[in-house]
Amino acid sequence: MDAVTSNSQPSSGAVNAVKAADELVVNVQGLNHYFGEGENRKQVLFNNTLQVGPGELVIMTGPSGSGKTTLLTLVGALRSSQEGSNRVLGKELNGLGAKQLNEVRRQIGFIFQMHNLFDSLTAFENVKMSMELHGHKSRDMRREIIKILSRLGLGERIYYKPRQLSGGQRQRVAVARALVNRPKLILADEPTAALDKKSSRDVVDMLKHLTREERATILMVTHDSRILDVADRIVNMVDGHIESDVSVNESLRLCEFLKKSSVFSNLSPNELMHIAEKMKRESHAAGERVIRQGDEGDKFYVITAGKVDVHINVDREGRETKWVDDMSCGDFFGEKALLTGEPRNASIITAEDSVLYSLGKEDFHAALKASDSFQDQLRKVAMGR
Repeated sequence: MDAVTSNSQPSSGAVNAVKAADELVVNVQGLNHYFGEGENRKQVLFNNTLQVGPGELVIMTGPSGSGKTTLLTLVGALRSSQEGSNRVLGKELNGLGAKQLNEVRRQIGFIFQMHNLFDSLTAFENVKMSMELHGHKSRDMRREIIKILSRLGLGERIYYKPRQLSGGQRQRVAVARALVNRPKLILADEPTAALDKKSSRDVVDMLKHLTREERATILMVTHDSRILDVADRIVNMVDGHIESDVSVNESLRLCEFLKKSSVFSNLSPNELMHIAEKMKRESHAAGERVIRQGDEGDKFYVITAGKVDVHINVDREGRETKWVDDMSCGDFFGEKALLTGEPRNASIITAEDSVLYSLGKEDFHAALKASDSFQDQLRKVAMGR
């Protein structure tokens, strides 16, 4: 079989490592949510699972109305959970009463697109109120408040009231109010929407600093593509479902790997990243059957580590097979059945422990539509197989 080879390998670490439950700051399992009652009851979240550990900065993206803010408010104990498990900061929120939910909220820093500042208080006093609610001593507060407001570019406006500040400046006060108590969990909904490029970068750099230095966990909803690079993972929601949960570093490494292959080499960086974000990492032990001849084509595969053997059936029942080829790091397979709609024309069995990245049928065809180059290169290879 024809193949495209590369010597570069991405990290063999899993994209979404399963963390011990007691280490997780956010542990959502099978979460459903509904709005309305009776005949007007409408499901808005569907069987969502999300795990976020200490020191992670996770960004949620997706179209408007996809359920991002609803999920964020459930994690933040701003709504009561209905179905599934919603465990935050070690406490199961499903079934908690209003008083208990309020206790959880006091441990979380919130940054919303609407700043919700008190108009009668200065920037200093708005932040001070937050510290007082968390029991900070007065002698510590002044220094911390001035420090964080200055870092956010408000050093000359510390004693201004909200009406004397621009929209972006008011948002920075709200950010200061959320961060000044150094919470272990920060939930942010479009925190940079009203900020210019420099202010946006200042805010996300502060957030990243908290994850690195204090192991704070941050879950952020945003459409701001300028700040995606700070994320450890990007979660994409569509129609109430978490459609993908991707490690940013792993995606970048996979992009570097893929672009060395001629079939991917003409794709733009955005096209390449979009494909990488959709690919799922699969680990297979030696001797595992990845594809069975005669089955329907459902995935396209790229080998990033290890080696596989290609077998074809000798008898009609498939009880005896014959080795015809092998493939290793950088080779890909599975495209022919997806392109033609015909059954798999061979079986693929791992010859040694292997790491594969797979692209599902729908995402494969979406990638073909997005890039004529990708489609042409794959068809050329498929014709030779």
